[in-house]
Amino acid sequence: MQTLLKMYRPITGTPFKNNDSYREILPCGALAPYIRCFWGTNIPAAKEGAADIVIPDTCMDIVFRANYSQNKLSGVFCAIDESSCISKPDAETDITAVFGIRFYAWTAVLFSDGDFSNVTGSRFCIEEFSQKIRAALEPVLFDIPDLAGKISAAEKPLLETLCTSRINADLMNGIYYMLSTNGRARISDICGYTAVSEKQLQRIFKSNVGISPKTFSSLVRYQLLWQEAVFSKSFSALDAVEKYGYTDQSHMLRDFKRRHLMTVTEAVKFADKNR
Repeated sequence: MQTLLKMYRPITGTPFKNNDSYREILPCGALAPYIRCFWGTNIPAAKEGAADIVIPDTCMDIVFRANYSQNKLSGVFCAIDESSCISKPDAETDITAVFGIRFYAWTAVLFSDGDFSNVTGSRFCIEEFSQKIRAALEPVLFDIPDLAGKISAAEKPLLETLCTSRINADLMNGIYYMLSTNGRARISDICGYTAVSEKQLQRIFKSNVGISPKTFSSLVRYQLLWQEAVFSKSFSALDAVEKYGYTDQSHMLRDFKRRHLMTVTEAVKFADKNR
């Protein structure tokens, strides 16, 4: 688990954003191998009227939204998305706060009441994911205005819910191989590395991640490409074609835009604008 953590740190479409409307905070050491970050609004406020993008970050999230103007709290569990969506600016004046818990794709199941074998879609009620987490957090989050306080309230029930005995070694080996090959490995190669059949690998990924190994591997490739494009000052599209196993540059750029809804250049500019 620690090895995967060192190899792969998925990011959002606005990885430099860090203000009162959106902030990411790393979890405590005990939760770090399982939770990518806590995130949300730092303090309750009226929602800003600006466009934003949600990209396939290969993570799963629990998201609580407190509406202080209407005196209510709602929550949702978000499974893995395969494509981006752009939120439209709105003129909402209600005072709200958002609190999110972002799990790595291969660890969310360790906090759940079941698995993802029968998952269809990507949005669910929190109790469909974990009744224990919902019961522990819903009664207290509304009365905790700041992000740090919400994190403090969440870490204990998350640690109590975590079930490490459910870690699947074949899944971990498969994901390790995908990451070490930049998401370009063939399914037959992953099966050879993990020593499981393709049918069994499909079943393992569907149960633990909710999508097929082929889809997950392609999302890993997209994520790694995005990280290199946005963080590297010397990013070369031609070099990336070979590194990530694309047929040619046009194939790579089309695949990126299909996932991100923007060209690489547009995506980097959008991320820089949202610092």
